[in-house]
Amino acid sequence: MCARVAALCEAAGDAILAIYQGEVVAQWKGDGTPLTAADQASHELLVASLPLLPGHYPVVSEESSELDQAAVDRTPEAAPYWLVDPLDGTKEFLSRNGEFTVNVALIWRGQPVLGVVHVPATGDTYAGVVGVGATWVGTPQAGLARAARALGVRPVPAAGLTVVGSRSHGDAAALEAFLGGRRVAALSSAGSSLKFCLLARGEADLYPRLGRTMIWDTAAGQAVLTAAGGGVYRLDGTPLGCSNVALDNPHFVAVGSPGAWSAP
Repeated sequence: MCARVAALCEAAGDAILAIYQGEVVAQWKGDGTPLTAADQASHELLVASLPLLPGHYPVVSEESSELDQAAVDRTPEAAPYWLVDPLDGTKEFLSRNGEFTVNVALIWRGQPVLGVVHVPATGDTYAGVVGVGATWVGTPQAGLARAARALGVRPVPAAGLTVVGSRSHGDAAALEAFLGGRRVAALSSAGSSLKFCLLARGEADLYPRLGRTMIWDTAAGQAVLTAAGGGVYRLDGTPLGCSNVALDNPHFVAVGSPGAWSAP
């Protein structure tokens, strides 16, 4: 199933790139976030295709209508559903820095258990099944076949943490207060769900998010990171979940190895 979801995400990425190569015009939604034709093209492809996969689960997308959301709300709490961000990082898309993704997660009993994060601009695809493992498939080098590589988080280096934050939504003062007393070797920033993927690749250790996010922003990346041996937690140390009623996330911390962070 994971491979089929990855193929759909890559097809959605192709649809995004077809628009990215031309003139892009943004509209603004009621919540102040941008919407482009690329968001809509990816959304339409995924919401039409995912219910055809085994299980025939309903879909909630960032661009879903209220009727789509209501269909999931009527399902039992434990019933699976697909959670989609058709274009995560629309601001990065508009700035043309390549740091935008297609995110799809399968939610079961309020937790993401399968996730795919595809990066259209680079061709990278990250996939994970919790309890099974996570993989990365990148753009092949010349003369080499495209092949999957297993992902795994790293132990915290002796030099200290590499901390990654949001490129477009950072709060430097809140991050500095959160990190007080921790040994930090480097700070970096990245757009969209790439922050989770950096932890899953063993290239960073901690991603504190001390601002607003929605469940479709985080679910796929959380599944990939968890499958790679990390985790995503509320600030009280409990696992971050996905409520199909309250769509906002609380503040959270994405962690590579267990030694990277512990709740107060």
